[in-house]
Amino acid sequence: MMCTVCGCGEGDGHIEGQEHGHSHDHEHTQDHVHDHGDHIHFGQGPAHAHAPGLSQARMVRIEQDILGKNDRYADANRMHFIKHGQFALNLVSSPGSGKTTLLTATLDQLKGTLPMAVIEGDQQTSHDADRIRATGVRAIQINTGKGCHLDAHMVGHALDNLDLEENGLLFIENVGNLVCPAAFDLGEAMRVVILSVTEGDDKPLKYPDMFAGAHLMLLNKIDLLPYVDFDVERCIEYARRINPSIHILALSARTGDGMHPWLEWLRDQRNAMLNARIAQLEAQMAILKAQVGS
Repeated sequence: MMCTVCGCGEGDGHIEGQEHGHSHDHEHTQDHVHDHGDHIHFGQGPAHAHAPGLSQARMVRIEQDILGKNDRYADANRMHFIKHGQFALNLVSSPGSGKTTLLTATLDQLKGTLPMAVIEGDQQTSHDADRIRATGVRAIQINTGKGCHLDAHMVGHALDNLDLEENGLLFIENVGNLVCPAAFDLGEAMRVVILSVTEGDDKPLKYPDMFAGAHLMLLNKIDLLPYVDFDVERCIEYARRINPSIHILALSARTGDGMHPWLEWLRDQRNAMLNARIAQLEAQMAILKAQVGS
């Protein structure tokens, strides 16, 4: 059975290379997504009920249970990333934004300079994961089936099968969708929304939850600006109306224009995370020394 609002199906996503055993360091009792018996979909905003007689209180309670459980998994993922110094990014966009092309171009330019890995989310096929692996970077595929987004539980299971190096970058490429992924924290350090100029400059207003929760907006396919009706300044104004603190970069993954600021942003954010981790460890050591001295 599937949710008639967002298309999500029951059950776990399939993680490449994983059968039944799990060893990740938090509990996996996956029933995370939707109450399909009542045909409910939950995202940011009001729930939608399709079962006669289902009370608003019942809908709210189910929504809180679903997102609360996801947040617990996300917290466990986040602690894992912090412990190992891994800077995790959640890449979100609509289908066709050029997300995978941007990611492969990014990996090609950064490989050999720092450790990297990718968790790739799609409803079906491993085509994008194969494109990632062709760059020489380790990738693992999650197929969500009818599910329209990754969740923290799926990401946690994927970590069981992805050997991440310390102090590296982990890119989580979410399922192409500007709605449901906005509601599900994966434990990432930052969320990056990719918007191509072929999609229309009003997307931040149409999908505000996604842009409100993003740290960075990448305007992709700027090489096509002469051929499309897209007002860059208006799009930026809309994005900042929704999220005044959002950082915005424009680039073309195909031609390479604007890639350097994006790569520098990645290095700067990763280094800032590592410096914060070092400072935290030094503070903990100082406390331990003071306790021993006393």
